[in-house]
Amino acid sequence: MRILLTGAAGFIGTHVHSALAAAGHEVIAVDLMLAAAHGTAAQPPDGVCHADVRDGAALDLLLRGIDVVCHQAAVVGAGVSAQDAPAFASHNDYGTAVLLAAMDRAGCGRLVLASSMVVYGEGCYRGARCGPVDVGSRRRVDLDAGMFEHRDPVTGEILGWSTVDENAALRPRSLYAASKLAQENYAAAWAAVTGASVTALRYHNVYGDGMPRDTPYSGVAAIFRSALEAGQAPQVFEDGGQARDFVHVTDIAAANLAAVERPQPGFVAFNVSSGRPITIGEVATVLARACGGPAPVVTGRYRAGDVRHIVADPARARRALGFVAQVDPMEGLARFATAPLRPAAGVGAPTV
Repeated sequence: MRILLTGAAGFIGTHVHSALAAAGHEVIAVDLMLAAAHGTAAQPPDGVCHADVRDGAALDLLLRGIDVVCHQAAVVGAGVSAQDAPAFASHNDYGTAVLLAAMDRAGCGRLVLASSMVVYGEGCYRGARCGPVDVGSRRRVDLDAGMFEHRDPVTGEILGWSTVDENAALRPRSLYAASKLAQENYAAAWAAVTGASVTALRYHNVYGDGMPRDTPYSGVAAIFRSALEAGQAPQVFEDGGQARDFVHVTDIAAANLAAVERPQPGFVAFNVSSGRPITIGEVATVLARACGGPAPVVTGRYRAGDVRHIVADPARARRALGFVAQVDPMEGLARFATAPLRPAAGVGAPTV
């Protein structure tokens, strides 16, 4: 197939590009090369065209003869400042809307969309006595006392986590999350109006070779690694018991290949995860041991808006796409401790 790949020079896009090409697909690779992601003097690597998904005229040329669009381009990060909102809205949401309109003009009716677990906000919780509970924000008095788990608001019972499937409520809690959900909503509406096909891949905590180094927008695995490289102990918030699903970037690439090769009807979302939960404290410990650095320090500090637990149910992707992650997080994170990373490029979201 002939595939237009946006964000092709980024951390995830580079791996997706390699997987698609290795499978024999013709890849038309594009990237805007934003300074916030690539540095101020960065040029597109060989085989990648400089293009902006917000430029409809450019997309009209690029989409000629395209069978599938694999849309990875996005401004990423939790949103360090309220001033980041225009960048997320412009690049992620407006850019996706322009792309969808151009695909309609070109008669291209298949989209694989890079989404994120952040659209869920909090994970799912249940109590031994009270069953499933729809949680709100944790009480500051509990956080100050070092009690980080959610409680049932009626009985006060301490809740445990359960896995999140794709039918869970979508409640974004950051600017970035709001933009990713808006991308999904635009894509779902486009599919309904045009009869097109959209596969939205909700990536969980992605890590691996070529991940950006420590910036305010990096993932926690890269932040811990940067501390260890500087001879410093990783600083673990809360009690380190926050459960997550870490998925290696090569598995992310494999999921994109599966989505390209197995079209789904209408709009369908999939968790892309390892299916093997790990705590943030365990992530820090694995990295520290693998590189012989100082042991993590569990600080007890907290950020009131942080999600406590979010662990994915990967069953739908296994059934529909035949996708099963191959990299165990314990093994993958140990390798990641010495994997090559990208240099830190920017200090914040782009201004345009």
